[in-house]
Amino acid sequence: MLLSELLENLPEIQFPMHKTKDLYISGIHYDSRKIQPDNIFVAIGGHQTDGHLFIKKALTNGACAVIVEKLQPLPKDIMQIVVPDTRKALACLAAKFYNNPSFAMCLIGITGTNGKTTTAYLIESILKSNGHKTGVISTIEYRYNDKVFPNPLTTPESLDLQHIFFEMQTNGITHVIMEVSSHALHLNRVHGCAFDVAVFTNLSQDHLDYHKTMDEYWKCKKSLFFDPFLSQEKKPAATAVINCDSEYGQKLRDTIHIKNICVGLSTDNHVNCQSPEISLSNIKGNICTPKGNFELLSFLTGQHNLQNILCAAGVGLALEIPLSSIANGFREISSIPGRLERIKEATDRYVFVDYAHTPDAIENVSKCIKNSKPKRLITVFGCGGDRDRTKRPLMGKVAAKYSDLCIVTSDNPRSESPQLIIDDICKGISENYHYLVESDRKTAIQKAINISQPGDAILIAGKGHETYQILNDKTIDFDDRKYASYYLNQLKEL
Repeated sequence: MLLSELLENLPEIQFPMHKTKDLYISGIHYDSRKIQPDNIFVAIGGHQTDGHLFIKKALTNGACAVIVEKLQPLPKDIMQIVVPDTRKALACLAAKFYNNPSFAMCLIGITGTNGKTTTAYLIESILKSNGHKTGVISTIEYRYNDKVFPNPLTTPESLDLQHIFFEMQTNGITHVIMEVSSHALHLNRVHGCAFDVAVFTNLSQDHLDYHKTMDEYWKCKKSLFFDPFLSQEKKPAATAVINCDSEYGQKLRDTIHIKNICVGLSTDNHVNCQSPEISLSNIKGNICTPKGNFELLSFLTGQHNLQNILCAAGVGLALEIPLSSIANGFREISSIPGRLERIKEATDRYVFVDYAHTPDAIENVSKCIKNSKPKRLITVFGCGGDRDRTKRPLMGKVAAKYSDLCIVTSDNPRSESPQLIIDDICKGISENYHYLVESDRKTAIQKAINISQPGDAILIAGKGHETYQILNDKTIDFDDRKYASYYLNQLKEL
């Protein structure tokens, strides 16, 4: 593609003011190590470093032009394009380079503190039930046409995201479901995307290490429901699906100016559920919509998952999918990786692994298990290092409130001391509450299973689907599900 064509998508150029020399552009990169001849290098800022420091490396590797936020001391023959925000510029250039693939497919974005991954799986199942070719970009992975790829970020960087869209479009995908994180919105990773449907699940405390305040966190989340993401000019049928059981969902409903579908348990929502029956095995009920009603049978569990189901049903309604396909989509999912995932060993304990890593999520899954009336609930959990410290005592308080015994352990401590993280958690636990501390997560899981008695439930929270643990400067193999299964098998042999 010619440079002049790429720059058509970049309206905020500050320099050069005159017409630029036209160049053939063979690729775009924000990583100087990946630059090849005739590539553009976009210097974006990161948490650890700044792309502007690697411009000379990019030029050595063959970059023919650079996008920067400040004019650099480079030879005059080097094409420099100065913009106010290189992250936004990267997103604009990437969308143009790949011919705006999100405009050619149906794009569904899901944002919220909890429930994004489960809602994505449910929507995928509905779409497949109706015969659509689907792709998913989630916290767990991105996948399409039975191909699965690792995804290091909930929402990939804009260049990588547009390339994934392009791959999916090239392979015949018609509908894409993606999780949209608050970081992605703040860092312009989804700038240049045109959404047909945007889903709001809920909002509770998380990521305050990054956003600093709940107001800033909320501001990022709700931006998905306004221009330039959800626009009737881009997608005439653009629709918001909002969980109005959430206080923030109600705020969003009252402020947006675009077609919306409200979902929730009460009958004043467009999509609601009457006579719900929730057990540890399934969820049943009568889903009511403006298009008619249908009987719900889902093999997920918990009221929080019923809200996720209603969000997914709202998307089905927005896309005019038959109610029979929506109902079939719900029946066809038996579990979501790392989301209240039962470890099915032949024992008389109930062991669950869940990704819950916020106070609200811990409360939701704990209530769900307690409602099934186990003899006791034993919870193993920790908190991530280098992340929001203020939620740690809150998680300790909530876990102790619903559990008969807590074992406080490590999650992904990263560069922090595991013991200092544990100390932060324990500040929220009452002095009169009996709990255990075991910083080694594997040993903590073993202790929980060995302490348990027949009829007890064990919740191993925080890491869910993850198959690794981040310890200071190294990442080790670690899967809660495998260790739980191993120690349950040991218990059977005693």
